[in-house]
Amino acid sequence: MNKSKKNKYKPGKTHNQAKKTYGTKRSALTTHKGDKSKGKTSKTNKRQGNKKSVTAEVTCTGLTNEGKGIVQWKGKQLEVEHLLPGETAEITLSTSGQHVNTELKRVITSSRDRIEPMCSYFYECGGCQLLHMNEEAQKRFKQETIDKLMKPFGKSEPILTMDHPYDYRNKSHTTFGLNKDRQIIGGLYAQNSHKLISMDRCLIHDPKADEIWQTIKNMMKSFKMQPYNEDTGRGFLRHVLVKVGKVSGEIMVVLVVASPIFKGSNNFVKALRKANPEITTILMNVNNQNTSMVLGDQEKVLFGKGTITDTLCGMKFDISAKSFYQINPVQTEKLYAKAIEMAKLTGSETVIDAYCGIGTIGLIASQKAGKVIGVELNKDAVRDAIRNSKRNGVKNARFYQGDSGEFMTEMAARGEKADVVIMDPPRSGSDEAFLSSVVKLKPKRIVYVSCNPITQVRDMKYLVQNGYEVKGIQPVDMFPQTVHVENVAEIVLK
Repeated sequence: MNKSKKNKYKPGKTHNQAKKTYGTKRSALTTHKGDKSKGKTSKTNKRQGNKKSVTAEVTCTGLTNEGKGIVQWKGKQLEVEHLLPGETAEITLSTSGQHVNTELKRVITSSRDRIEPMCSYFYECGGCQLLHMNEEAQKRFKQETIDKLMKPFGKSEPILTMDHPYDYRNKSHTTFGLNKDRQIIGGLYAQNSHKLISMDRCLIHDPKADEIWQTIKNMMKSFKMQPYNEDTGRGFLRHVLVKVGKVSGEIMVVLVVASPIFKGSNNFVKALRKANPEITTILMNVNNQNTSMVLGDQEKVLFGKGTITDTLCGMKFDISAKSFYQINPVQTEKLYAKAIEMAKLTGSETVIDAYCGIGTIGLIASQKAGKVIGVELNKDAVRDAIRNSKRNGVKNARFYQGDSGEFMTEMAARGEKADVVIMDPPRSGSDEAFLSSVVKLKPKRIVYVSCNPITQVRDMKYLVQNGYEVKGIQPVDMFPQTVHVENVAEIVLK
């Protein structure tokens, strides 16, 4: 949203950590208490191109699943970013046809739930949508979101929150570019845009990861390293990916470059390691395609073994550059513990770990199951899963490369059985082909781990319509400061 230096919003600092603000830019909104006007449209009526723009005073009545404030204007329900329930505010509306865009200009009457965002990039970045809400309000918002979505299936358990909801991301990737003065900058793209925001710190990233990419940015000029420009196709360094083993302390740095020719790579690696001796491996990943994907197919290890190791639920896992590994290991342990509890394992069950990735949840389940079968489409992930199985001395787990739905359909056709299916699909959820294969296999119990409860609801409706019922629902706050919430459901055959 647009931020004016004259319009600084400074509510009372109700958050116990609001004394420190990350970053160097400042931006906020003005607040005036006592003005209770609702839905009044001002006399200003300007033309901006073909769009008509008006200013109105509105009152927020609730929040969407994306954390946007809900207001009424001329019989229409509109959404306004960064507005909280009960607040009155002045907003700008621009109409184009039937569509109305909104922008929060100033808060008139503020909510008790509002705090000053600790991050000075909050209004510009959009990656953390809830930093203007205190921790209790965030917890309530996420609980109510799950309760509403899951109402057709039963009552949700209280959400499992995080004691220190900052610095939790064990993976971060930074993009580089040039500012208007042709100076190298690094940071993140603003949400839903291709605008690069120059940053020095993200408060949900691991602090060491941010320190490392800052070091790289400062080294680029002396090594004559230009940031890649997607419009012209010129330049060398596209991104820096950093993965941190939260328990092991091992750190991987991946330099995503546009060309396999890296002049002075040995000296660059030495200088980087001298500045950040905690780094245990450095890779060069070549991405010379015109794509929004971060990583390319070609990879070269410049230092170390090319992977890092971390511990989760007492088991060690090798993590490669392309491995999917849960972003927040502290909350992942709570999530997986609940998933294993819902599986009701006694030591004799055959468990299918669908979408198994590098085998994390399947290997953890193997400690209480009779046999675990992991299935994953990504062959690199399957290779990692097999290696992780050997590393942990697991004898009762096997991993296969392939489509999970086809795998289970073939099992059912052969008359084979599975007692439990643990599924952790991507944000898009599962498709009907996969779900129908589960129904054909008829496991007694399904544990559905989801990073997108909206698609989880759709999939659960299908399972309920085909002979299953939901016995337990447990939300977990895996991504504090954002609107995202993880949810695990226990689903049993009637």
